[in-house]
Amino acid sequence: MSAQAKHYDVIRKPVITEKATMASENGAVVFEVSMDANKPAIKEAVESLFGVKVKAVNTTITKGKVKRFRGQMGKRKDVKKAYVTLEEGNTIDVTTGL
Repeated sequence: MSAQAKHYDVIRKPVITEKATMASENGAVVFEVSMDANKPAIKEAVESLFGVKVKAVNTTITKGKVKRFRGQMGKRKDVKKAYVTLEEGNTIDVTTGL
């Protein structure tokens, strides 16, 4: 497996919510990452895929809610998010992918 494919396994997709947009104003970008990804792996993946310098990585795990699906009880998946703070002068535009 190539190194770039490994990085795409770590980073699933960008999170575009109101809170993530507020974080981007302070130089942070939010990604959904795999549950077994650790902070050094996330930092390496973001730096190599986007060509930016990462200052810090904070992670959070959101437990899946129990919801009704067609009258049956079901559970949403657990999600791990990474708040990646970039060094001064580095930006990632998640809406265009650059």
